[in-house]
Amino acid sequence: MSSTAQEQELLAAARSGEEDAFRRLVEQHQSELHAHCYRMLGSVHDAEDALQEALLRAWKGLPKFEGRSSLRSWLYRIATNTCLDIIGRRPKRVLPIDYAPASDPHLGPGEPIVESVWVEPYPDERLGIEDGYAAPEARYEQRESIELAFVAALQHLPARQRAVLILRDVLGFSGEEVAEALETTPKAVYSALQRAHKTVDEQLPVLSQQQTLKSLGDARVREIVATYVDAWERGDVDAVVSMLAEEAILAMPPRPSWYLGLDAARAFLARGPLAPIIARRARGAQANGQLAVGVV
Repeated sequence: MSSTAQEQELLAAARSGEEDAFRRLVEQHQSELHAHCYRMLGSVHDAEDALQEALLRAWKGLPKFEGRSSLRSWLYRIATNTCLDIIGRRPKRVLPIDYAPASDPHLGPGEPIVESVWVEPYPDERLGIEDGYAAPEARYEQRESIELAFVAALQHLPARQRAVLILRDVLGFSGEEVAEALETTPKAVYSALQRAHKTVDEQLPVLSQQQTLKSLGDARVREIVATYVDAWERGDVDAVVSMLAEEAILAMPPRPSWYLGLDAARAFLARGPLAPIIARRARGAQANGQLAVGVV
């Protein structure tokens, strides 16, 4: 049986009230719908809630689905509007750099923010893009579309501009399809898209994380990671700082504090996360007497 014929059979069964048929009908779309909700909301947990609510709406609205669009387009329309409703009733997600000014590294990090306001990274396993699942280029594009920097930039957009950019640029829906999903006109869609591009371009780094990794190559990336881990385990602040860019930003959500630049990074690391390692090295050196003095 062809996939289209099977989908029509499952659709007919689901419309008659068979929950298992509905589950089989939508399960092939759930992973990409979850990633879509994450891009809209900036939170894995919020995406999970949005997806469940969207699927419930789809189940209840199935009798009204006339098949004028594909099932996938219809599900995306429901998921997008579910996310828009959620955005309307909860605060926006941010990174620490958008929450408050840079902190003084000599004062220590602030207390964690209890309420959930932070943009969260997306785990690769949720995408289902392990080796063999998709071509390398497809994995590259999928990972790039859920990078933290990109999703954080999206959160600067008004909700409907965000939806337009994701549906049009990330998912490849036509202007007419996006207009239908958002109950507006293609002209309004392209106007919103133009404004969204301007805002996002101002927020994004010159190169995406995936572009940077691709330019370095696997061997160089492994070398960098090994050097960083070694420096961290030794508590070598200068070695860690030497690997950072001039305008490096250190942040640790849920704490709101963040630090800008190499001097701030050096002061923070020496007082903060690397301080216990440095102290242990100092105690070990003192306990080992003359031999340790030579090592230090």
